[in-house]
Amino acid sequence: MITERPASGRPQRPVVLRDPYVAATATATGTAGAQAAGRRDVRAVVAAYVSLMKPRIIELLLVTTVPAMMLAAGGMPDLGLVLVVLVGGTLAGGAASALNCYIDRDIDQLMRRTKRRPLPAHSVTPRAALVFGLTLAAVSVAVMGVFTNWLATALTAAAIAYYDLVYTLWLKRTTPQNTFWGGICGAAPVLIGWAAVTGGLAPGAWAFFAVVFFWQMPHFYALAIKYKDDYARAGIPMLPVVASTTRVNREIVIFTWLTVAASVAAWPLGMSPVYGVVALVSGAFFLVEAHRLVARSRSGAPLRPMRLFHWSITYLTVLFLAVAVDALI
Repeated sequence: MITERPASGRPQRPVVLRDPYVAATATATGTAGAQAAGRRDVRAVVAAYVSLMKPRIIELLLVTTVPAMMLAAGGMPDLGLVLVVLVGGTLAGGAASALNCYIDRDIDQLMRRTKRRPLPAHSVTPRAALVFGLTLAAVSVAVMGVFTNWLATALTAAAIAYYDLVYTLWLKRTTPQNTFWGGICGAAPVLIGWAAVTGGLAPGAWAFFAVVFFWQMPHFYALAIKYKDDYARAGIPMLPVVASTTRVNREIVIFTWLTVAASVAAWPLGMSPVYGVVALVSGAFFLVEAHRLVARSRSGAPLRPMRLFHWSITYLTVLFLAVAVDALI
């Protein structure tokens, strides 16, 4: 800063000499910072809404849908129809999950496993989550209604309603049989995919519906064992919370056997030996893991229930990959 003195010798106001480059750089830096912060905010909001949709669950549902469509078509179905069902199924699954998050916001904040979800973390307001879920539900049913048929559309709408109104609002909070009866909507994508292709439901559709239905018990019981204290804290009567270890072990083994039996029972319904071998081998591994968990429980060793949980996902993926391959050959 330089102070100029006139001839009279009396000082005048200071004159600040600004470097135009420095001023421009400062302005640009501030603008860039604001833009970067804005982009981060947008990404955070988008991530929160995507999280409401529970994409991992949707991925698992779609793993069963496309092979069911291929089997129903006896090969590769129309790619446009596959795309429509994938989009409609993703929106429907996201709608059911978002509405589930809205309904369960009171218990999610009590559980370590769920307290970081958007509603307990206050990333999304309850009203916004409700509107988002209802909008996704309406769009998913509209997509299925316009581009598929009435049966696939009705099954899609029924699956969303059952999951949120029957399972989440009622069964989950009132009975240890919640996982069993909730398995109906979890297995619905098999029926939806089949119906989208044929407009009806053949024995093969019901056979693989049974596979996914029975599979959900060992899959979710393993998760409930891991987070038993969480469910107890939230007052959710999951079977491992309210029943003896003996009963939980028995049901895990029984439903694992029923899952494998259902997969083998589907073999005579037009499936090739390729599918049959995969069903037997993958089923054997699944059974070994289930019995291993029970054996560790009886011996007092650390249970490691997530081992069975993750293997159950691998089993279902491998089995339905075999369904897809079988449909092609």
